Amino acid sequence: MVNITDDYLKNKDEFTAVGIKVPNYDDKKVAQNTLANPHWVHFGGGNLFRAFHAAIASHLIDQGKMDSGIIVSDAYDDGTINGVYRPYNNRILRVVTKADGTKDLELFASVAKAVFSGRAAEDPSGLNEMKQLFTKASLQVVSFSITEKGYVIKQPDGQYLPAVARDLENGPAKPENTMSMIASMLLSRYQNGAKPIAMLSTDNFSQNGDRLKESILTIANGWLKNGFADQGFIDWLSDDAKVSFPLSMIDRITPNPSETVEKDLKALGIEGVDIVHTKKHTNIAAFANTEEAHYLVVEDKFPNGRPEFEAAGVIMTDRDTVNLADEMKVTVCLNPLHTALAIYGSVLGFNSIAAEVKDPDLNSLIKQIGYVEGLPVVRDPKVINPKAFIDELVQKRLPNPYIPDTPQRIATDTSQKLGIRYGVTIQHYLDDPDREPSQLNFIPLVIATWLRYLMAIDDHGEPFTPSPDPLWDSLHSQVADLKLGSADQNVHDNIKGILSNQAIFGNDLYAVGLGDKIEADFKEMLAGKGAIRQTLEEKLAKYGKNVD
Repeated sequence: MVNITDDYLKNKDEFTAVGIKVPNYDDKKVAQNTLANPHWVHFGGGNLFRAFHAAIASHLIDQGKMDSGIIVSDAYDDGTINGVYRPYNNRILRVVTKADGTKDLELFASVAKAVFSGRAAEDPSGLNEMKQLFTKASLQVVSFSITEKGYVIKQPDGQYLPAVARDLENGPAKPENTMSMIASMLLSRYQNGAKPIAMLSTDNFSQNGDRLKESILTIANGWLKNGFADQGFIDWLSDDAKVSFPLSMIDRITPNPSETVEKDLKALGIEGVDIVHTKKHTNIAAFANTEEAHYLVVEDKFPNGRPEFEAAGVIMTDRDTVNLADEMKVTVCLNPLHTALAIYGSVLGFNSIAAEVKDPDLNSLIKQIGYVEGLPVVRDPKVINPKAFIDELVQKRLPNPYIPDTPQRIATDTSQKLGIRYGVTIQHYLDDPDREPSQLNFIPLVIATWLRYLMAIDDHGEPFTPSPDPLWDSLHSQVADLKLGSADQNVHDNIKGILSNQAIFGNDLYAVGLGDKIEADFKEMLAGKGAIRQTLEEKLAKYGKNVD
């Protein structure tokens, strides 16, 4: 039996015998160096960090590119820190699951310390410890994987979240909101020498660094107004030669720990791999299962220096290239294909993305959207080949049964995604003098299928529960009185308000020549049971091009 906490240097053979690759460095020395001269702090100790960021640090230490690791802080769930960091000496077992069923196991010991910094009003010790770390001149990088909602400081009506409003009123001593905590830590750095630093968001949304900067500056200006900070603090935060907020594009599917993987590890004789379910409903374990493919593209703007990230596979580049890489992924090579599978999977009764891509019709559909309609107009970021990206996605990533993603999860908030995932490509066709949107066949077909999805009746004629969407009530009401069983209904009055909504699609789809085509496809899907599948098959037979 091998336990994750065993001495991996003395017992390397035992780890190797069960298939675990171990580091060559002494984790105790690394931790000592880290605490004495920290270079890298990370917020958000969840599964993505454990599978990706911790791996980058471990590989750099093994290469001799770093002699210190990461101090990780979680402000949301102390169950994460107490459940899988401290009991396992901050070690992480990464399990890379491949579509062919094989797995790569690797142990990381790059986390020097884990700190819970939330609930400062009750116990400010964690927050104060992080503030002290921020005063260290050696600190170069503060990175984040806290999900997009972690950056939100205002409600939909524009008013501050209650916790943020209290933080602005009460000042930086015991903040409640995560962004307020980070601003408080930066204020400590400013007040203790104002050394430069890079604040690197690696959360999976566009313009992530800009969003982080906006939230921090908003809070800082509130404290300036209320007398908790001076103008110099605002000036320091606003100077990217002093405090930078690099953009990044990150891509690595890292779901919750898999019970199947847990059983497999135990069968190998590995101890300490029980999945932990915290009181705040975080699912985490000493292991993290993830896919083989991974990308991290980062704007190279680090005013206090940085680790040699590129030696661990990170693509370091300029701001424009990061934006192009993000646009490539979000508008052509990944997200539009995911959304198509989400919509079709929901109405055709699938509960697994991996199962969907084994369906010949759905597999062909996403290839038409990606290779035929998207690739000709995508802007090539050069650092990642767009066609190779789709190849890997279709051949390896989406078919991987060990990445338990569902169409229902991806279908969440679809109305908020269509303008980016399809609207950008439509706009590129408008902007290209040699193309026009009416040449598109499968993007409008997916939009028509989304209209059919909005009826909340599947292809078997049965009601289904749609995924959450902020516009659901309004959108559903516009198609609710349409009937399944006739392709001759007049649907225009029902859906014209949807298809002409520029807030959803970025354009009036009638004005760009797609509205009538979408209406025709939608009407075909109202013919009766099985009409969604039949329409898809007919469109593939008529318009599909060979991309193999």
